[in-house]
Amino acid sequence: MPAKGSTLLRRGIAVAAALPLLTLAACGYGSDKDEDTSKVAAEGKKLSADTVRIGYFPNLTHATALVGDQEGLLQKELGGTKASYSQFNAGPSEIEALNSGSIDIGWIGPSPAINGYSTTDGKGLRIIGGSASGGVKLVVDPKKIKSLKDVKGKKIATPQLGNTQDVAFLNWIAEQGWKVNAQSGKGDVSVVRTDNKITPDAYKSGSIDGAWVPEPTASKLVAEGAKVLLDEADLWPDKKFVITNIIVSQKFLKAHPDVVEAVLRGSVKTNKWINANPDEAKAAANTKLKALSGKELPADVIDPAWKSIRFTDDPLASTLNSEADHAVKAGLLEKPKLDGIYDLAPLNKVLKAEGGSAVDDAGLGVK
Repeated sequence: MPAKGSTLLRRGIAVAAALPLLTLAACGYGSDKDEDTSKVAAEGKKLSADTVRIGYFPNLTHATALVGDQEGLLQKELGGTKASYSQFNAGPSEIEALNSGSIDIGWIGPSPAINGYSTTDGKGLRIIGGSASGGVKLVVDPKKIKSLKDVKGKKIATPQLGNTQDVAFLNWIAEQGWKVNAQSGKGDVSVVRTDNKITPDAYKSGSIDGAWVPEPTASKLVAEGAKVLLDEADLWPDKKFVITNIIVSQKFLKAHPDVVEAVLRGSVKTNKWINANPDEAKAAANTKLKALSGKELPADVIDPAWKSIRFTDDPLASTLNSEADHAVKAGLLEKPKLDGIYDLAPLNKVLKAEGGSAVDDAGLGVK
């Protein structure tokens, strides 16, 4: 039997799925196949799979995947095995794609990964690596909200019911002593689930008073006159918390460990290149975003956004339990059993070969 809270979250997603098709398109429920960058396999030995299907978001918090795709760094490590890419606008839809076999590996936030693991009784996915920390902010209309206490009674957007930012905001609301129905978003604060692509327009129209969102959406709002009221990193020890993980279906991991290792090697090398060449990496990420959306981010958006994100191979596993607790407190999930959610052996093998240090699974790894 699935957990009661997990069932509630799935019901919330099912309600979203019943919306008209126009709304579905606006909310990004589904994926877009990246035909332009399903790159022709590089020269070299083909691994145990002809193709590996990779999912990620067109967000700067997924810049490891954006840059790895744009620069061909992931494909290089795959050799004759082809990397095929799909984009998603929120975690629940990517989890559905992983569970259905539409993708094999994905970059994703912690809350959907937790839910995806718990609702399959620990049989659907593993977290195999980290990618990014930070890059999430509460930005507000300074004419309506001048302090944190002014958030009460206002309309604040999050990307989707049950996504990582939604859970974080609901947890923050609870810590203020305010009450909100997690499913409806109604209460002392109105939580308005709005796709990141249309959040800036919603802000400009006045239909929302602010948003708890990842980059670059936060900086897009600032460019429209919003102010950063809170950086989520300030709520965490050492200002570090996982915002993007790498997940894989357990079926694919078992069948194609060499392909998984190659993708992880590409991710590690991409992060190394990003951190060594921040300006070039930022430009590469912007080029990829332009290819996906039709336009690049202006400097007044991408520059502050990029500075707020840390790219790391460490999945920061110790923060995952905290994020799970936040979902429990919000009423979206009963206490999940996360034992075995991580398999960091392939990543640590890659890190050792690259001269790096092993990362820890906080006791939540496979036994």
